[in-house]
Amino acid sequence: MTAAVFPGAAGAGLYESFYLRAVSAVEPLGIWIRYTVHQRPGEPPRGSVWCTLFDARATRPVTYKETTPDLTVPRDGWIAVGGATLGPDRAAGACGPFRWELRIAGQAPELRHLRHGALYRAPLPRTKLTSPMPLAAFDGTVAVGGRTIDVRGWPGMVGHNWGAEHAERWVWLHGVGFAEDPAGWIDLAIGRVRVGGALTPWVANGAVQIAGRRFPLGGLTARGTRVHAEVGRAEVSVSGRGGVRAIASVRAPRESTVAWRYADPDGGAHDVANCSIARLALTVEGIDGVRRPLTTEHGAAYELGMRETDHGLPLEPFGDG
Repeated sequence: MTAAVFPGAAGAGLYESFYLRAVSAVEPLGIWIRYTVHQRPGEPPRGSVWCTLFDARATRPVTYKETTPDLTVPRDGWIAVGGATLGPDRAAGACGPFRWELRIAGQAPELRHLRHGALYRAPLPRTKLTSPMPLAAFDGTVAVGGRTIDVRGWPGMVGHNWGAEHAERWVWLHGVGFAEDPAGWIDLAIGRVRVGGALTPWVANGAVQIAGRRFPLGGLTARGTRVHAEVGRAEVSVSGRGGVRAIASVRAPRESTVAWRYADPDGGAHDVANCSIARLALTVEGIDGVRRPLTTEHGAAYELGMRETDHGLPLEPFGDG
């Protein structure tokens, strides 16, 4: 069951994020909204709302972020940051030039990326994640300045993650709106972490749904995970149960990619590049002996979290931490 973690943190270092993405089925136009909590050890938590409008016809994404100590769990929702709220069927709020009122309908059951429930209670991994709605349909409006966007039946997702620190390096890949299977989706988180000073290999967790069937991908014991990721592009290959393998090639134009700085509770930071109107070519092998291609021209989200700061993207002028 989805619920905010921060009320029980009791002064411990914590970050937490609820987020949604929605993308037009016909235009290269998408919205990404995050409701986050940042708490340094021994200090009270603060909430932030982060908004990005992606439009491939514009010169760059439109962004804004606001931070406030006004942070609560509403009775009928998951999180409220100031006047911005998110729950299982609705998202609403305001942030700088952004105003949104969205109805959310889940189209697929929750995806718990970590397959063993004990991992959500254990110290490691330090990042926990689920997707309350790995596939969702959105209706309503998003206004940005003087522009009002009619969000009618847009596909997307709702995610939730939290922990004591971010992974050392990570890739998040989500895809909807596939030409070959409009109800198909992929939701994949891949990370490398430092344990005892050493950097682990890439570990993937997620799932793909194709032809109405969900197939888990990755896991701690999965073999053969291959990742090449940089700003603007990634090549990923992840195995699943029963010989299933997902092979993804994603392209994210720099002019449609936004760079933020994410702070860890301990004072560290990562630069994060996100494009939520990326192109994805996905091949799923090993399902009934058939090789199944899936493509979406602008329905994918590609996020790369990294320590390096020489990636060449302009960092958004909003601090974190």
